[in-house]
Amino acid sequence: MPKILAAAGLTLASLAATAVFSSPVALAAETCKASYYDGGGTTASGERFDPNKLTAAHKTLPFGTKVKVKNRSNGKTVTVRINDRGPFIAGRCVDLTPKAFKTIAPLSQGVVGVTVTKV
Repeated sequence: MPKILAAAGLTLASLAATAVFSSPVALAAETCKASYYDGGGTTASGERFDPNKLTAAHKTLPFGTKVKVKNRSNGKTVTVRINDRGPFIAGRCVDLTPKAFKTIAPLSQGVVGVTVTKV
């Protein structure tokens, strides 16, 4: 196992730190950036991706968790269900479906500052 971790550029200490700071139970409010994705295919939870549903991808929250995503610049909110993993870009904590993103900002904006809280 340590050789696999080293090959991936990881250490046991970095994995332990990630587990402590990324705990799904610890999410009171997360401030970050949100984007949208239009992936198609199957999500990490096994569901078919549907751009017209209010769902999202998060790195650590359990599938089925409902969260409220609030656009910090205009105050608009949307409640989504986590059914996928991601985003995989630094500084972003949630990827929304196009329908969910349009609820809080125009798609042309692409990325917005948000606060994410469990419902």
